[in-house]
Amino acid sequence: MTAPEQFSAVQRSSASQWWVLSARQLRTAVRGGEAVTALIAPVVFTVCFYVPLQKVISMFGNGVENFGQFLMPLIALQAIAFTAISVAFLAATDAVDGINTRFASMPISPGVPLGSRVATGMSKCSVSSAVALGCGHAIGFRFSGTAVDTAMFLVVLVLIGLALILGADIIGTASKSPEATTQSLILPQLVLGMLSSGFAPLEQFPTWVQPFVRNQPVSQFTTALRDLADGTATLSTMTPTALWLFALLAICIPLSLLLNTRRS
Repeated sequence: MTAPEQFSAVQRSSASQWWVLSARQLRTAVRGGEAVTALIAPVVFTVCFYVPLQKVISMFGNGVENFGQFLMPLIALQAIAFTAISVAFLAATDAVDGINTRFASMPISPGVPLGSRVATGMSKCSVSSAVALGCGHAIGFRFSGTAVDTAMFLVVLVLIGLALILGADIIGTASKSPEATTQSLILPQLVLGMLSSGFAPLEQFPTWVQPFVRNQPVSQFTTALRDLADGTATLSTMTPTALWLFALLAICIPLSLLLNTRRS
């Protein structure tokens, strides 16, 4: 067999291994209830955020004309972050159960297990995002921009999901403690969500915390998504999101590859 033929055979083998592992993990997710969680999470976030806050708005107001339109990007981000936590749990479980060590001793390309976890996570993120959009439609969210704006909205959601999944996989693989990993990730997710302009307009926060609220990634992401949905996105509103995504992916991709392709 010539060198090109050998390389082609390795490519086919890696693709087959990735497909088998991804399908196995998806079946496990369905049997284990993770797929159901991906469906339910956006509904829970919608009910927990929209229903009580809508009552507050109706009584006191907060300067938001359509609260469903305002809140939906945060619901989508929270659902994606919640899905990423399940990826961290899976990575930590593989590490503590010795799955990674077992794969390292087998003729499996070192990036295949990582690729399968990312594919599984992105599949669940896609489900959560679709349900979040449906929940958003139910509370008044609409796309009023161009088709390009809508496509960019979806692209940004995908990139955010990829960054969060890679970051969660790194944390899970490094920690090797599924329970501790899950507990340590839930609190930051909720805190960043609550202290963001996706939860309430910036002016509603105390002056001393506004710089943090304005500049943290969840606020920048929700602002960009909201503007894309409304068709009012500008270079100034999209640049911070692009910089955050570039920084996260520039850190997570090489670190994740390094951590997951080491041979024991």
